[in-house]
Amino acid sequence: MKKVRTRFAPSPTGYMHIGNLRTALYEYLVAKKDHGDFLLRIEDTDQERFVEGATDIIYETLKQCKLYHDEGPDIGGPCGPYVQSERVHSGIYKTYAEELIKKGKAHYCFCNQDAINQQRQLAEAKGISFKYDDPCKHLPMEEIEQRIKEEAYVIRQNIPSTGTTSFKDEVYGTITVENETLDESILLKSDGFPTYNFANIIDDHLMGITHVVRGNEYLSSTPKYNLIYEAFGWDIPTYIHCPPVMKDEHQKLSKRNGDASFQDLVAKGYLPEAILNYIALLGWAPETTQEIYSLEELTQAFNVKRIGTSGAIFDIQKLTWMNGMYLRNMDEETYYQLVLPSLKKAVNKDYNLKDISKILQQRINLLSEIDEAVDFFDELPSYPNDYFINKKMKTDEAISLKSLQAVKELYTSLSQWDFNTIHDETIALVNKLEIKNGQLLYPIRVALSGKLFTPGGSIELAHILGKEESLRRIDLAISQLQSK
Repeated sequence: MKKVRTRFAPSPTGYMHIGNLRTALYEYLVAKKDHGDFLLRIEDTDQERFVEGATDIIYETLKQCKLYHDEGPDIGGPCGPYVQSERVHSGIYKTYAEELIKKGKAHYCFCNQDAINQQRQLAEAKGISFKYDDPCKHLPMEEIEQRIKEEAYVIRQNIPSTGTTSFKDEVYGTITVENETLDESILLKSDGFPTYNFANIIDDHLMGITHVVRGNEYLSSTPKYNLIYEAFGWDIPTYIHCPPVMKDEHQKLSKRNGDASFQDLVAKGYLPEAILNYIALLGWAPETTQEIYSLEELTQAFNVKRIGTSGAIFDIQKLTWMNGMYLRNMDEETYYQLVLPSLKKAVNKDYNLKDISKILQQRINLLSEIDEAVDFFDELPSYPNDYFINKKMKTDEAISLKSLQAVKELYTSLSQWDFNTIHDETIALVNKLEIKNGQLLYPIRVALSGKLFTPGGSIELAHILGKEESLRRIDLAISQLQSK
């Protein structure tokens, strides 16, 4: 049995789209589940769409997601070069295209490509399927040889005019198409560069790729791929076509439409491992109800037979929930080191950042929420008296005033200011006043933070702020309530 070899073959056209990253992940999982090789190949044959720096983004994204490749442009390998534009200069695509001509499976075409494109656009506008009947297929060899020397040309694939072509896909099953419906695509462009599809076939064969994972938009091209494989007598890889990642029920997620890329999500505070976990579930259903997976667990659990055929909607709220789960599941020290750079920027006063980290961990879902969550430590914001009114806590302004006056007296008397002392004495005061916990704790929290929602409770905040600052803020709240 052949060793499994997969490849992630992105085009360097900008940021990493979520659908592309899912393809990379599935390619990685297919290979690693069977102890195979995962290759990286840069497909830059479309020079017009090439974006400077995009290749570095591909490297960095895979590194952040820990999808480490076994062969690629940056680390080399036995099948290099792994950048298609570099492979063009070796002449391999032209050689194989000309071999197809000799086999009668392709032909030179001297037609004006702009005119053909106009015909195609007119047909599509009328809802008619377009197939170009190329007169160049019937040119005598003498004329072809002369025109090659003098004119620009492309090489087109020859498609049988009768019969059918079938292929098996691991997700969609066996698909059969009538050959007469297939367009005779360009294989080699007039600038000597291969088209995306042709280069794909040649490189996959030469690199020994056994399994091809890609979006289902390539289902329609696959019969033409297979005709080329068959023309050369090459083994056809196992196809795994995946359903699209959808923005909603009607639109695909697309970087061309400005939808979030991997880099956008990371900038908003999402963890690479949470993003990877979430996109694994976009189109693939595990055999259990488990939702949180490490990359190692995904490798063990992944099965292409459980990839669905329907588009999967990208739910940002579900991703946010999952990101929060990842943050909460971290050990305290790992989490602290992760948020420390953000805390140092957000909190300038001399508070214990490790204590702030502890209260943040159980209460935020995104790293980008840190600034707003902790801004009150440096400066108490102004807030209305209405904040002290809370039906659930059974508080109003009068109750809050009495509670804060009582807690001011208590806190002033405390000789120790550690968490346990503050907690025990505050709860004892609740019992002494014969009120509900919330009728004391809620006004304290508002007074200390100036907010309705905080990452920690009143006792945690008092401990972090310290005795002097806590009493200062409680005094301000009392004065504000009295001056109503």
